[in-house]
Amino acid sequence: MNASVDYSDLLAVLHLSLVLVISIRVIMRRPATGVALTWLFVVSAIPFAGALFYLLIGERRISRRRIRRIAERKVDYESLVRLGMDRDITIVDWGKHPGEAKGMNLLGTNMIGFPTVSGSSGHLISDTEEMLDSIARDVDAAEHSVFMEFYIWNEGGKADKVLDSLIRAASRGVVCRVLVDSLGARPWWKGSQPEKLRQAGVHLAEALPVGLFRTFLDRTDLRVHRKIIVIDGKIAWTGSMNLVDPKYFKQDAGVGEWVDAMARMEGSVIVPLGLTLIGDWVLETDDSIETLIRESRLSTVEPKPGVDIQVVPSGPGETDDGLLQMLLTTVNSADRELVLTTPYFIPDESLLRAMRGAAARGVKVHLILPEKVDSVLTRYASRSYYSELMEEGIQIHLYRGGLLHTKSITADQSITMFGTVNLDMRSIWINYEVALFVYGHAVGEEVRALQQTYIDDSLVIDAEEWETRSMAQRFFENVCRLASPLL
Repeated sequence: MNASVDYSDLLAVLHLSLVLVISIRVIMRRPATGVALTWLFVVSAIPFAGALFYLLIGERRISRRRIRRIAERKVDYESLVRLGMDRDITIVDWGKHPGEAKGMNLLGTNMIGFPTVSGSSGHLISDTEEMLDSIARDVDAAEHSVFMEFYIWNEGGKADKVLDSLIRAASRGVVCRVLVDSLGARPWWKGSQPEKLRQAGVHLAEALPVGLFRTFLDRTDLRVHRKIIVIDGKIAWTGSMNLVDPKYFKQDAGVGEWVDAMARMEGSVIVPLGLTLIGDWVLETDDSIETLIRESRLSTVEPKPGVDIQVVPSGPGETDDGLLQMLLTTVNSADRELVLTTPYFIPDESLLRAMRGAAARGVKVHLILPEKVDSVLTRYASRSYYSELMEEGIQIHLYRGGLLHTKSITADQSITMFGTVNLDMRSIWINYEVALFVYGHAVGEEVRALQQTYIDDSLVIDAEEWETRSMAQRFFENVCRLASPLL
């Protein structure tokens, strides 16, 4: 009996010691207050498992080797930026843009490293079959190199058409390099297609490989969420679509087909997009950045008459809150209308306040979300924000045509964000993302037209009816919201 009591006392002392040690660690790392309090509660309330959970995913922990290589990569980026300056692609006529645009350029340059580039053209594609067909045609037309980076690759349908085009390109001597996230595409990595690509001569690499040993070096759920294609230094793609055919992807999730958009571009924007992709490749391989730049033909990129775009990559070790600052400035720049689309809405507190502030000063704010999402916790945590948004007059549109996966913001159709960034804390703080901040009405009007198609196929939440939901439902939503810093 005494032994049992002594054993219990020992466990209690050990638990309290862990709580104390981790509490000090949390306090000294100074995360956002809500995140810190959530972790302190989890570690205190769940003996041992809470502490283990924090050690696994509680910090943006990356290995010293990765930190060193990211720092080395930044030096290479700077040399390429200087090359761009010599070729005048960073000279922008700021007089034709809203006043906030020039400040955003300085913000992105100083905090992230990429200045705005002038001379880019392109268009949006929102039909998935057309996207995949167009990518396959571009790869089939490649003469020198094809570089690709995706979070998910899924076998089946039109995605296989892209794979076949890569095999054909490699067989005719085109340098093909494909980087795919290890965890996001885990089922694909276990299938036969990776080996088919390798046998054809395609250079294939896993981004952020996972494993038991790596768990103690890097946080396992830090993922490369970017989607970028660069072909011959002439064409670039980016946007929300993974390399999947929605007719063959997550058909049993009960959310309908995923709805995406991609931008196919030419001109100066290829340089920062290509550098972002190359930087990710260098982190996972021993290839030199000089070789990759030569293969990708970034030094031969020619400006095209068109728009001014700032490429903003983000992620642990690369940026602190630079992406968040760019998002906040975009929201705060709106005078008349602000439209946002995102599949997952668990905003940082500052972003939530900026949206409410925009509506309170008379801006018409439209938030477009999918009616159904593939994460129960995220779905209910997101709903906990609806009331305070609608109190300020923000219209919330629930898209009924599938899982709306497009990530976009238009502010007065003059400043536009388009890319891989969800309006949730995972995208802002944890994932490696890439976003385009486009200055000017040409792209703003095109993205706004796409957003309108989503609005037209959406149900607007009635604020009065929303307040009639049960107390049990509200309680569950708020519980999920408490856990939102961990989602």
